[in-house]
Amino acid sequence: MNHSGPASDQKVAVEVAKDKNGIDHVVLRNPRGGSVKVSLHGGQVLSWRTERGEELLFTSSKAIFKPPHAVRGGIPICFPQFGNRGSLEQHGFARNKIWVVDDNPPLLQPSNSHGKSYVDLLLKPSEEDLKIWPHSEVRIEGLETLDYLDNLCQRERFTEQGDSLTFESEIDRVYLSSSDMIAVFDHERKRTFVIHKEGLPDVVVWNPWERKSKSMADFGDEEYKQMLCVDGAAIEKPITLKPGEEWTGRLELSVLHSS
Repeated sequence: MNHSGPASDQKVAVEVAKDKNGIDHVVLRNPRGGSVKVSLHGGQVLSWRTERGEELLFTSSKAIFKPPHAVRGGIPICFPQFGNRGSLEQHGFARNKIWVVDDNPPLLQPSNSHGKSYVDLLLKPSEEDLKIWPHSEVRIEGLETLDYLDNLCQRERFTEQGDSLTFESEIDRVYLSSSDMIAVFDHERKRTFVIHKEGLPDVVVWNPWERKSKSMADFGDEEYKQMLCVDGAAIEKPITLKPGEEWTGRLELSVLHSS
């Protein structure tokens, strides 16, 4: 399994440093001032800043950055299961393991390598893993008419009726067999997040809203107003690999600003 961070210029500085808990993280910087920070704890993207210093990823002010706790925010890797849909801990073990930097990553194709810098992280399973590893102002477009599983209604299946998805209460859904592009419109900040995905047919949408926010120790009471989880996933049809087979899941985020 590998994980590549978002990219920038080839001459960008790539720095490996330690946080206050002694966990390594990799920072990629481009000449214009944009940056990405990826923690080796969980292979998780913790920060994505534009050249203007604008942070584009949410992380709770109460997030716990010390293992074995998963970090509440950023871009986590839920593997090999999502939520409690399996026999393992919530969202699987990948986000609670320490990853390593791949010293010999595969080369980017010439068509993909221009102006980009990247880091490949590896999660090497331990013997223990192998024993248990099972074979307001925001709207989302790209989910209309899709069936979804509602985790607030015992995973009952419904069909999305709206032209776009907006938020007025708690939501915890898995949209099934979506297109490979989803758009998240943030009208207040005049920006649009575009999600391109590959090998990830489903889309998870989650916001805890007010009541659940107050029940989570690692989440601020009012932070539900500042975040929205939208993620590519493979949930309805689990991916099973035979020995020697490979599978690739890819998620690319971009942001467009409007005047």
